[in-house]
Amino acid sequence: MKLTLNSNYLSEIESYYALMLYSCSISKFGFFSAKSHKIKEYKSAMDTSEIEKGTLLIVDDVPNNLKMLFTYLRDHEFKIRVAQDGEDALEQLEYAKPDLILLDVMMPKVDGFEVCRRLKANPDTKDIPIIFMTALTDTVDKVQGFEIGAVDYITKPVQQEEVLARITTHLTLSKMKKLLQQEIDLREQDNHVLEQRNHDLEAYAKVVARDLKKPLIRLSGLTKVLLNDLRKEKKETLLQFVNEIEQSRYDMVATIDDLLLLAEVRTQGGTMDELNMSEIISPVQDRLEYLSRKYSAKIEIQKEWPRVWGYAPWLEKVWENLLTYSLKNGGRPPYLKLGAESTGNGYVRCWLNDNGPATSKEKAKHMFGAMESIEHAEEGLGMSIIQRIVEQYGGNAGVDSHGYIGNTYFFTLPEVVDYEEGQAG
Repeated sequence: MKLTLNSNYLSEIESYYALMLYSCSISKFGFFSAKSHKIKEYKSAMDTSEIEKGTLLIVDDVPNNLKMLFTYLRDHEFKIRVAQDGEDALEQLEYAKPDLILLDVMMPKVDGFEVCRRLKANPDTKDIPIIFMTALTDTVDKVQGFEIGAVDYITKPVQQEEVLARITTHLTLSKMKKLLQQEIDLREQDNHVLEQRNHDLEAYAKVVARDLKKPLIRLSGLTKVLLNDLRKEKKETLLQFVNEIEQSRYDMVATIDDLLLLAEVRTQGGTMDELNMSEIISPVQDRLEYLSRKYSAKIEIQKEWPRVWGYAPWLEKVWENLLTYSLKNGGRPPYLKLGAESTGNGYVRCWLNDNGPATSKEKAKHMFGAMESIEHAEEGLGMSIIQRIVEQYGGNAGVDSHGYIGNTYFFTLPEVVDYEEGQAG
């Protein structure tokens, strides 16, 4: 049984496809937000009444066919070139490229299929649309033509109106394809420029951050001298003021460190080391000792911890940011519990429980995300950095609230599993 397709039905399909391609392209690439003249170009490409008449190459070994198509298409304002066999067509295409080729299949010497193969193998001609003209009606022949790169078929004897409709459709599609490629190229150029500017901005931020840290480091030395003298003289009020100065200095340094770390996390992949979490938390506690004393905090830490994969300096920062936030925003006095457990799917869930006011759902939604606006930035960079770090290891961070009082802040990291243990599981 032979499969036959109605020519008018094919034309309707092609017109519909052209419209859908245009609509999808607009949606996918966001061209409605582009400049208005670019949108007009796409609309113009779909308006066949305004399409710029292109140059056609007609290849056929029958003079009457050439004459009929030449006359008809020239009357419709196309520029026409003709070739009477495949070799002649290939020679012409070496020095002049048409916008579309009408190519006879059955020709002496080099047939249409071979001409098409050579053109599609040549980078200079591979994008020229080719419409086959043939008396062959077997589906196998048509499929072969499409497989080697033809965009359409016209069955002989050709109908002039059908030829015009198919040429117009494929010239429209070709024009749209070129416009789309131009837009993609422009966007790639813009992305390259944006990436370079981001790189420059990150480099600038690092320089500024390090310059800001220098006077703060000197200030640290001065406050330590003052603290020692005031303790000896037992001047409690002044001692409290200097402690506040030192804490403010520490907060400023922490913010600068957050900026530097954020740039580092964005540009570098996470190192995978086997870590003992209790060894990560211990130095963090030491750094936050003053803050713990200030708020009379009680902190309980789990004794045995599952082993995880990660990078020690980054995970110290994760715990430091969580503890700092909970000490400042938790209950009065803060009561914090730190622990972790295996999730059973290759990850460890590390958590911090506090006794502070429950976090609202709206606040929880933005707490660990990027700072989209100033309204969502009250936690500073600290919580956003936590998410950025654990994402490097395929994990995530979040907060669960318990009624009116109490929160569980958590993050997940890959678990270290012994080979024998993994085999047993």
